[in-house]
Amino acid sequence: MSVWQKIDRDAERWLLLVFYVMLVITMAIEVLRREIFSYSSIWGEEIVRYSFIYLAWIGAAAAVKERAHIRIDVIMHYLGPRPKALLYIFGDLVMFFVAVIALYWSLETVHVSMKFGSVTDGLRISKVWFLMAVPVGFALMIWRLLQSFLRDFRSLRDGVPVYEGDKLFD
Repeated sequence: MSVWQKIDRDAERWLLLVFYVMLVITMAIEVLRREIFSYSSIWGEEIVRYSFIYLAWIGAAAAVKERAHIRIDVIMHYLGPRPKALLYIFGDLVMFFVAVIALYWSLETVHVSMKFGSVTDGLRISKVWFLMAVPVGFALMIWRLLQSFLRDFRSLRDGVPVYEGDKLFD
């Protein structure tokens, strides 16, 4: 397996792990500082907040990849492979167009922040780094949706059942 295949397979997982660990460690340090020393920092709150934002957007892309978004799939149980694939493709198309529009507008927000040089209150670094969570998330979603289209079209062409993701409950 090549490096690119490993990155494609595990990128969101590793990014989620990094941001989650950063969030938990920073929050633990801040709780200890607040309870033991009666002191807290503004930077700790910002690190936790922005880590959580990155977690949400990267997690959304990971959910697109694994078809793990919440959906009502009662009808899917009664459909054959071909209509099921067409329905998944339709849903992915709708999500794709929403993601493209959202990517455009989120980049506009980043551009405005870059233009005016806004910085965070505690860390005093450019807000662009944190506002980029939204376009990064939508760009990852678009990439995963394109991969989903290819996978679904192959399933449709070959007449095999479409990938439905892992079930949370059976």
